[in-house]
Amino acid sequence: MTSSRRKFLRQSTQLATGLGLTTALPDLVADSSKTAPTDEVVVGLIGCNSMGWSDLNSMLKHPGVRCLALCDVDSNVLNKRAAELEKMSGKKPVLYSDFRKLLENKDIDAVIIGTPDHWHCLMTVYACQAGKDVYVEKPLANSIEECNLMVEAARKHNRIVQVGQWQRSGAHWNAALDFVRSGKIGRIRSVKTWAFMPYGKTFPVKPDEPVPAGVDYAMWLGPAPKRPFNPNRFHGSFRYFWDYAGGLMTDWGAHMIDMALAGMNVTAPKTVVALGGKYGFPDHAGETPDTMQVVYDYGNFTLLWEQSLGTGRGPFDREHGVAFIGNLGTVVIDRSKWELFPEADAGNYLIPAMPPKYGNGKDLDSHTLNFLSCVRSRQKPNCPVEIGRDVALHAHLGNIAYRSGQKIVWDAEKNQILDSGQAGELAKAHYHGNWTLPKV
Repeated sequence: MTSSRRKFLRQSTQLATGLGLTTALPDLVADSSKTAPTDEVVVGLIGCNSMGWSDLNSMLKHPGVRCLALCDVDSNVLNKRAAELEKMSGKKPVLYSDFRKLLENKDIDAVIIGTPDHWHCLMTVYACQAGKDVYVEKPLANSIEECNLMVEAARKHNRIVQVGQWQRSGAHWNAALDFVRSGKIGRIRSVKTWAFMPYGKTFPVKPDEPVPAGVDYAMWLGPAPKRPFNPNRFHGSFRYFWDYAGGLMTDWGAHMIDMALAGMNVTAPKTVVALGGKYGFPDHAGETPDTMQVVYDYGNFTLLWEQSLGTGRGPFDREHGVAFIGNLGTVVIDRSKWELFPEADAGNYLIPAMPPKYGNGKDLDSHTLNFLSCVRSRQKPNCPVEIGRDVALHAHLGNIAYRSGQKIVWDAEKNQILDSGQAGELAKAHYHGNWTLPKV
């Protein structure tokens, strides 16, 4: 999509909004599912192995989308995905091993970033500087400092940045949150969020190995500390090591806590405390805790995050979820449905009961469609970089409280941890090798 086309769409949308004429705009603005051929969005994928590939496949379900390029530091993954994409589309993608070369391609409108967390900041900032819109996986980044830089970059360069917290586009999630915000369950005194994941029961320590053929390991590490190659720290399981990610807290917490913040209309806590450890599987190879509870205080309610790796029977018998606990009832939501549990008095419900409300299983597709629509219209997406930053802040503060053993006091006005010491250092980005924190 050319820059002049973008400019026309942006001006048309702004004009129509100002005149109250959005219903009179052409279908390509009013309904992004009806896309004119000239409004094609050309995307490139950086990080092709897991969620990045899922995100791309979701985007390709929508009309008017073409994937021009793939980038990965593992040529084995890159060649496999290239063959799959060519089979789907009938066209060979351009292949890159260095994301900076992909960003130089002026035919690309937007990039999907599906890399490990420690790469999100650099790639997003560079993409914004290159004039690309960005769909970046959650959590937004691997430190609070990086998250703040990404917000600055998106604003400075006027880019559309959608963060992969796709519950934000889920119809049943939004219906449940509307019910919560309606006041029907009374005053909400606490919110529970959790992830009890049955996987991860086996994660044995493995010796270091030679770098696999076809892998640019130095590029995979990037700004992370230099270490010998170990398969436990590579594909998938990288998320259980602090160098690259934050365990279940940043993986599932970025989804569930996000919904708690949306329901309560808050962006930052006052204080944070955490307890936990490798209690279930103390001999596992990972560094992040398999068991942890984090309590966030907002002054008039508390938010609890609870994680348990290797067990699947969580609160309300759900592996993951969010529960808003009010004086008159509790609303519980997960990816499949939401339901109301009314409080009772003398055998009578305080609010009318209702049957569970089920989702359609297409939340990711709705989220990628929203991104594409906003690339065309230049309107703010459902999960912009600011929202990604807010939930990543919570996830990082939880991990910082755990790692430092401190009660964290957060100053929202100053955007920093007070009386921090070790905690303050953990909030910063620490880049290594030839990589430096980007300047915005």
